[in-house]
Amino acid sequence: MITRIWRGWAPRATADDYQRHYAAEVADHLRGVAGFRGARLLRQPDGDEIKFTSLTFFDDLDAVRGFAGENYEQAVLADEARRALRHWDEVVEHHDVAVDL
Repeated sequence: MITRIWRGWAPRATADDYQRHYAAEVADHLRGVAGFRGARLLRQPDGDEIKFTSLTFFDDLDAVRGFAGENYEQAVLADEARRALRHWDEVVEHHDVAVDL
């Protein structure tokens, strides 16, 4: 299993907008991807911003490509997310899951 890890930072004023976008639009898109195994969105105050960390789980890199395309190491952001966030990781990390409890 692969974990895709991405971070984005939102001003406090638009953090809830991003969280709603993730819960609705991103979740709907992910559920349609073959090999998708789940997701978590973490939220943490970070100075005057809110830091979001997205953890998505896929069977393998082919499943990741089904979500992100051939250039799967690049972040995938809809216009709505770009409006809510101030900055984000342009490159996404991918890790093999070593232990799954």
